[in-house]
Amino acid sequence: MTKFIAAFDGLDFSHSTMSYSIFLAKRSDAHLIGVFLDDFMRRSYGVTDIAHYEGSDVDRQIHRLDEKDKEERDENVKLFEKACQATGINYSIHRDKNVAIQELLHESIYADLLIISENETVTRYEEPVPTRFIRNLLNDVQCPVVVAPSKYQPVSKLILLYDGAPSSVHAVRTFSYLFEPLKNYETEIITVKSMDESLHLPDGKLIKEFIKRHFPKAEYIVLKGQAEDVIIKYLQREKKHSLVVLGAYRRTSFSRMFRASMADYLLQYLELPLFIAHNKS
Repeated sequence: MTKFIAAFDGLDFSHSTMSYSIFLAKRSDAHLIGVFLDDFMRRSYGVTDIAHYEGSDVDRQIHRLDEKDKEERDENVKLFEKACQATGINYSIHRDKNVAIQELLHESIYADLLIISENETVTRYEEPVPTRFIRNLLNDVQCPVVVAPSKYQPVSKLILLYDGAPSSVHAVRTFSYLFEPLKNYETEIITVKSMDESLHLPDGKLIKEFIKRHFPKAEYIVLKGQAEDVIIKYLQREKKHSLVVLGAYRRTSFSRMFRASMADYLLQYLELPLFIAHNKS
C-alpha cells in the first residue's frame, strides 16, 4: 500500500484538495494522511483586530481569537475525517505545529505523493498562482506532487508531456507505478518541436515501446512552436477533465531539468491538476 499526503491550512481549508486526494487515494488503494499545517505563527487575525484593546483586554481578545482559530481547525479535521470515512479509504491525521514549509518538506521525504492546492499560502493573504509557498515547495519537495486547481473535477483523461529528456520519462514512469487503474484512461502524449524540426518523436522507437507497456490507449500529439505557448493553447481547448503529467520539458534542443517556469505557466493559465515528478539526480 502506498502513502499519500494531502496538505491543508486548517484556517483556509481546500475542499478541492480533499476531493482530489480522496479520488487519487481510492484509485491507488493508498493510505491517505491529512497533514494539517497548524503553523504556530499562522493566525486568522492581524494587529488591526486587537489594536483598539488595552491592558488585560488585549490578552483576553487574543485568547478569544486563538480559541476561535482552534475550533475552526478542529472542525476542518473532522470534515476531512468524515469524507474519508464516507468513501471507505484508509486515512490518518498529522497536525504539524512548526514552520509549515519545513514540516511539509520533511513529511514529503516519507511519502509516495503529496496533494496540495495551487492557492496555498499558509497565511491570511491571497497571492497570484503559483504562490511563493508552492514555488518553494516544488523546488525542494522529496516526492511527486499533485497541484490541485481551486475547483474539483473527476479526472477522465491523462495528458503526458514528453520531450525526450530523462525527467519527462521519469514522471510518466512514476505516475504509472502509482496509478495502475488509470492506465486505461484516454491518454495523450504531447511533444513540442520547433518550427524547423521534423514531427518525429525524440527517441521515437524507444518511447513508443515504453508507453505501449504502460498506457496502451495512448495517442501521440506533436505540436510546433514555443512549448509554453502551444501547450497552453492546446490544453485550453481541451473539453475533458484532464490530469497533466509533467517532469522536464525542453524549450530548445538542449536537455533541461524541470523548470518552475513551465509549471508556473500551466498553473497560471490552466485549471487542471498537475502531477509533477522531477528527477533531481
